[in-house]
Amino acid sequence: MALCYVLLNVELGSEDRVLNEIRKVPNVKDCHRVYGVYDMIAKVEAGTMDSLKELVTWKIRRLEGVRSTLTAIAIE
Repeated sequence: MALCYVLLNVELGSEDRVLNEIRKVPNVKDCHRVYGVYDMIAKVEAGTMDSLKELVTWKIRRLEGVRSTLTAIAIE
């Protein structure tokens, strides 16, 4: 099982919409708005690293309103 945390910066005013859309993405286990440098954090799990890469690249980073992301891959 591959696990990562994705920190997101989103366009001002699009936070609620982006949060709702990210929560619909398959394999997103949790997503919350946060205070600080980033606007949101999402926990994403997948069966393989390749699947994880596909989810982050094609399903999360390409959502309208997402300006930038930082992905932290979890290790045991």
